This record gives sequence, structure tokens and C-alpha cells, in this order.
Amino acid sequence: MTFRQIKTLALGVTCLLSLLSVAQAQPASDQASTMDNSATSTQAQKATKKAERKARREKKNAELSKLEKNGYNPSGDQLRYPQNVQNAEKKANPQGPGVVVPASAP
Repeated sequence: MTFRQIKTLALGVTCLLSLLSVAQAQPASDQASTMDNSATSTQAQKATKKAERKARREKKNAELSKLEKNGYNPSGDQLRYPQNVQNAEKKANPQGPGVVVPASAP
């Protein structure tokens, strides 16, 4: 191998190494921004799910409270369970059946 070939090879290796270092540095910054975006996205998803759970819980509690005001006692007589709930629903909604949508419904 001649001196000129070694010099060309060394120059090629140097260029290759500098290109690799630039290529590695660039995805790291892209990766950091992607991680920031995914962290923000994950936080937003968690906040949305938490708000949905809270809304469902409030709806269930409101429905239970309404039934309790109309005579339903969840810890009361369990032998007549479905009838007790249905009677309380009729009192809460005198306009007719099918108006109450259970809070657990989708």
C-alpha cells in the first residue's frame, strides 16, 4: 500500500467517523423531543382518563343519591332487591319506564 492510498484511506475513515457522530447526535435530539412529546401525550391521556373516571363516579353517586331520596336503601332488604330499585326509579321518574339510563351503561 502506498503512502497516497493510506492517506486517502485515513481521510475516508475520518470523514466516515465525523458523519457517524453527526448522524448519532441528530437522532438523540429528535429522540429527546419525541420523548418530551410522548411524556406530554401520556400526561394528557392520564388527565383525560382521570376526568372521565371522576365524571362517571359523580354520575353514579348522583343516581344513587336520587334513588335513596326516593326510598331505595342499598344496605336494606336484599330479598326484594330488584323490586326496591325499580320502585325507587318509578318514584324518581314518574313519566314512565326507560327514562333512567344506569350510570354503568356505556
